[in-house]
Amino acid sequence: MRERIVGIDQRVPVLDGSLRRYVNLDNAASTPALRDVLDTVNRFMEWYASVHRGTGFKSRVATRAYEDARETVARFVGADSHQHVVIFGKNTTEAINKLSYRLPLASEDVVLVSQMEHHSNDLPWRARARVEHIGLDVLGRLDEAHLGRLLQTHAGRIKLVAITGGSNVTGAMPDLHRVAVKVHAAGAQILVDCAQLAPHRDLDIGALDDPAHLDYVTLSAHKMYAPFGTGALIGRRDTFERGEPEYRGGGTIEFVSLDDVTWADAPDRDEAGTPNVVGAVALAAAMRALSSIGMERIARHEAELTAYALKRLTAIRGLRIYGDADPLRASQRLGVIAFNLEPHPHALVAAVLATEFGIGVRNGCFCAHPYLIHLLGLTHDDVLQVRSSMAVGDRSAVPGLVRVSFGHYNTTDDIDRLAEALSNISRGEYQGKYYQDRTTGEYAAQGWRPDLNGHFSLSG
Repeated sequence: MRERIVGIDQRVPVLDGSLRRYVNLDNAASTPALRDVLDTVNRFMEWYASVHRGTGFKSRVATRAYEDARETVARFVGADSHQHVVIFGKNTTEAINKLSYRLPLASEDVVLVSQMEHHSNDLPWRARARVEHIGLDVLGRLDEAHLGRLLQTHAGRIKLVAITGGSNVTGAMPDLHRVAVKVHAAGAQILVDCAQLAPHRDLDIGALDDPAHLDYVTLSAHKMYAPFGTGALIGRRDTFERGEPEYRGGGTIEFVSLDDVTWADAPDRDEAGTPNVVGAVALAAAMRALSSIGMERIARHEAELTAYALKRLTAIRGLRIYGDADPLRASQRLGVIAFNLEPHPHALVAAVLATEFGIGVRNGCFCAHPYLIHLLGLTHDDVLQVRSSMAVGDRSAVPGLVRVSFGHYNTTDDIDRLAEALSNISRGEYQGKYYQDRTTGEYAAQGWRPDLNGHFSLSG
């Protein structure tokens, strides 16, 4: 599987002047491209042209490819074209925002959002309805008992429950179809943010007459080995066959006069302007490649990696994992592990890993501030103090975590390199002298200025 990753053997400079094979453990943010995807895009570019209504041969080829991509996405999530529609857009964030406008919501309507959500599955709903947050347990997992109480308390007013399929912080995976049964019994619909889940597990949106079905799912191509700028919203056709789109213009209409507008059928009315045809083709190619590898095989491999990593990391002095750290339950979570290495600041750990060991991770709050507040046990006063410091441009003490996240191409050798590096950091055995930029909170090694343009530049 590693041979199918573009740039898998890329070597990067480190502080001692040598080059090391880059270890990418930041897949939850964005994955590298699959070779299958890049090859498909390169072949398609010979036939790229404007889509829909073009009579030229290339336009007809491109249009067919675009609609084939839509069908591929539908199959990947188990959608039925009679009941569901696939709408392409930039990413999951745009898809959720689109749904927030397309659902007929009033200010007194209630949307239940879990406390573990990425901001993209929280903030759009706050702007459109009354949001109530579903609580979490001590390991940061969805509290289904609290969900049940909220469904009862707000009975008759809940229009939607919005939850993640897999956390981008702890890898926690709610039992989606069990939750869906409860949501539908309460007369509401369910949206699942599958940005993290889709590259790692089988998805089945389900038929609308199944109480366990999912009404809407969203995903991003850049987290699925196809970083070409697209994403998708897959959901109930009856929702998108009525109402007006939030973006209006070319492609969204059937007929326009000076006095009237007839909107196009779904999904065209929700894809304003010229679409990202290349991105849609890339996403479809990625889904075909993942399916050929086998989603069960991917899940099994990543569970083995996660169990191995949990065993290695928990043995390091001062390292604390947030979320479920039991290797025996690795198959019940995604390969996303968040931790702190006390007493070292999270930003310093991330900087040393990159600068001296050639390991790419992520640190901070991962666009999930309420979740981090819960996991770190921050009090109201703690939060106020952080906000006060940030208001005057000081981010030196912003709380956060270090996150590693696996793709299907990662290996135990990658984890061994990570564990050895973290062990060195825990003992203070690293070479550089690091200083912090208080305005950003980031650390850098004194005197190290790698030549970024020497590795890639648009000028040549």
